[in-house]
Amino acid sequence: MPLDLFSKTPIPDALPKEMQKIINEIKKSLNKAECLNKVYEILISKYRGYHIKTYLKLFDVFKHDIGLLWNKNGFLHCTNINYVMRTLLIKSDFFTEDDIRLKWTQIWYISPHQYIQVKVDDRWVDIDIWAYAYGIKFGDHSQGFH
Repeated sequence: MPLDLFSKTPIPDALPKEMQKIINEIKKSLNKAECLNKVYEILISKYRGYHIKTYLKLFDVFKHDIGLLWNKNGFLHCTNINYVMRTLLIKSDFFTEDDIRLKWTQIWYISPHQYIQVKVDDRWVDIDIWAYAYGIKFGDHSQGFH
């Protein structure tokens, strides 16, 4: 099974009960833009990136148990956060896999970093939950020393 490093980890059929409650709420969104904004707000309040923990918890990048990831708060690797986000977006029924792209960049020009692009109507929106704590907002992504 791919581990979301360079390809998309399959979205699971079974989800944690609390995650399903959130999905039931975001399904009430009026459109894709509202759904994406709701998911973004939920995840920036739940997860964040830490440069040092990225290296100290390196092997956590290979975890893909959605229940384990959902039950955590605070630090998650960018790939794990993006997997949770993809799961919420796709399970909302507003988005499909074709609406979500995995993208790569370099932080400090040496550290690989994944963010996602989400298609809303006719435009692609950059989403980088991991980097929100470092000042990266909705519609942007971390890069270089940015």
